[in-house]
Amino acid sequence: MKKKKNCTEIIEEKEDIIRNEETEQTDKEAQEEPKETDEKSVEENEKKEPTLQEKYDDLNDRLLRLHAEFDNFRKRTIKERIELCRTASEDVLKSFLPVVDDLERAIKSMEGASEINSAREGITLIYNKFKNILTQKGVEEIRTTGEIFNTDFHEAITNIPAENEEMKGKIIEVVEKGYILNGKVIRFAKVIVGN
Repeated sequence: MKKKKNCTEIIEEKEDIIRNEETEQTDKEAQEEPKETDEKSVEENEKKEPTLQEKYDDLNDRLLRLHAEFDNFRKRTIKERIELCRTASEDVLKSFLPVVDDLERAIKSMEGASEINSAREGITLIYNKFKNILTQKGVEEIRTTGEIFNTDFHEAITNIPAENEEMKGKIIEVVEKGYILNGKVIRFAKVIVGN
């Protein structure tokens, strides 16, 4: 009865065979005398391999081209930024032009108006239109009166004695409203704080 070989024994036998073949091959190569090479084949090999100077020139050329491309990219980016700064507010200013038109009409109508209430209503409409445009552009008013004083949003002008204990550390009066543009404070609210 033949004994079955497991996988590891088979692998070990094949590795031994490969090792033996490799050693035989290296022995044959060592026994053979090196052949003399022709002068023509040496010259051909030299022609195929680039010289150090050619390699240097090639790498230097690549470096110069890369540097020029980066310089062009940098100049183009600066030019685009300048152009963006010039035209960034164009959309906002265009949206304010109808408000300016309405204000001019209101001024003309107030010159000959006998009733103050109609002029007041017209100016209120213009104010609401202006506030709607600001809201559409992402401008929000900072909450102030009755809020706890927060240096991230408020700027205290002065402290006055609070009427009661609840108002200590809270905003009592707003001198100038503050605004936030898309989460960033663009003007701090100037407030009076209870002490």
